[in-house]
Amino acid sequence: MRVHVAAVLTLSTAIAALGATLDAQRQRASPHEKAQATVDGANVSIEYGRPYAKGRTIFGGLVPYGQVWRTGADEATTLVTDATLVFGTLTVPPGTYTLYTLPGEKEWSLIINKKTGQWGTQYAEADDLGRVPMKVATIPAAVEQFTIKLADTPGGGELHMDWATTRAIAGFTVKK
Repeated sequence: MRVHVAAVLTLSTAIAALGATLDAQRQRASPHEKAQATVDGANVSIEYGRPYAKGRTIFGGLVPYGQVWRTGADEATTLVTDATLVFGTLTVPPGTYTLYTLPGEKEWSLIINKKTGQWGTQYAEADDLGRVPMKVATIPAAVEQFTIKLADTPGGGELHMDWATTRAIAGFTVKK
């Protein structure tokens, strides 16, 4: 009888915790998502908050040029890789990292930071693994909700960040 009571209590607690997690996700102004891809055998994922444009000027407005941006909403955006990635000249060993960006009118930088688990606005340059330039392009159709995609390409992979009419791209390879 005690075993049954303990099992029922454990199951009830698990269901309540799951319900609280789902309620928190529904109440967020910016839902969270995970972009995932397998690139040349490497499993890569990015978990991030997806804010909405809501008619606002995004880059050069809500997200000022020349200032480090949390690259999403809420908690810091997290990159996880099980293999060594190379972004330009920056080697990123397997592990978990935080992504920030430094948007500019004509060029951006992707910032890969070693500190994880913080709120998105808690940035410390001293914790940077490094920075790499990103290509920036104008896309024809405006994207209402900030979106990150990982793409497997013939030369490795690409990380795409789309919002409003801006796309920022960082190419990478998998070190063998």
